[in-house]
Amino acid sequence: MPALHPDLPVLAAGQPRASGRLGTRALYEQVAEQLRTRILAHTLAPGSWIDEQALAAEYGISRTPLREALKVLAAEGLVTMKLRRGAYVTEVSERDLAEVFHLLALLESDAARIAAQKATPAEITELLAIHDELESAIDDRDRFFAANERFHLRLLEIADNRWRIQVVADLRKVMKLNRRQSLFKQGRLEASLREHRLIMAALKARNAERARALMHKHLEAGREAAALA
Repeated sequence: MPALHPDLPVLAAGQPRASGRLGTRALYEQVAEQLRTRILAHTLAPGSWIDEQALAAEYGISRTPLREALKVLAAEGLVTMKLRRGAYVTEVSERDLAEVFHLLALLESDAARIAAQKATPAEITELLAIHDELESAIDDRDRFFAANERFHLRLLEIADNRWRIQVVADLRKVMKLNRRQSLFKQGRLEASLREHRLIMAALKARNAERARALMHKHLEAGREAAALA
């Protein structure tokens, strides 16, 4: 029997769990998380064929939970299922990026407007702390990328619309198939930081319309950088 993947404890067929209860996460969800991480890290490159047999052997599982995991990733836009050809990591076209950024600009700019109106002083302080990390991470691109994402997601949480959070989370997964390239474009990191400074100033000033307009402009600039990457 193939060695089990360390993060994927697997039951043999028909074997009951010792506790008699289901685990906290279904096996296919664990597999989906593993594959999602590899796709977003480009370990599985855009456009590459996903070898189900090899992955099932690597993880020490049957192909059933693997196929369920691929369905989850297909619903998120990270995997494309092709008739009689199997599953492929999604390739993001310029049109895909333009459409994703267009929706992000609409949704996140409105979130910035709401956050400027309703954020508590403690929440503004929290956003400032994340922004300070952006400032200090300008020479560390991976750290900058992580702090940038935390800032945007925290802003969405403050705006407090769970449907928007869910939609933006899925859009950002697709965006990340190309996002690092656009952030790494010459000068884009520094420009992104300047845009964040203005957004943060508008949030502190409780200027809702300016926060909205600046966030929209920020994401439009990201779209342009992605198109040129």
